[in-house]
Amino acid sequence: MSEPAPTQTETATPSPSPTGPCADGTCEIEVAVGDVVTVPATYGLGRIKMTAITGGEVDMVAQLTGSGYSVSGCSGGGGVSSEGGGGVGLSCGEGPAATINDAMSLEVLKIHDTTAVLRIEPAG
Repeated sequence: MSEPAPTQTETATPSPSPTGPCADGTCEIEVAVGDVVTVPATYGLGRIKMTAITGGEVDMVAQLTGSGYSVSGCSGGGGVSSEGGGGVGLSCGEGPAATINDAMSLEVLKIHDTTAVLRIEPAG
């Protein structure tokens, strides 16, 4: 006879920890359109989805997890646009790192034809 399956009551957590190469807040990762990068909640962003890699820029959208939002330093005419539902859009070119929410540094290291290399780390 087999044992009954253990219950999950003691191991359940209210909010799962992020997973993936950027979950600890520091990574260098190659991304393509459609890829999603998960960063720590302390950065004030939910999952970051790559929406386009064109014309020397990487376009991304992310949900906001905090009450405010700020970005500075995206090169190549980077900007922020409202995506509705508490989300934002970013367009960043190669160059100096952008600082997001005074907590996260996001740098586009290299843009290839259909992929880009991003470096994400704590700001400061």
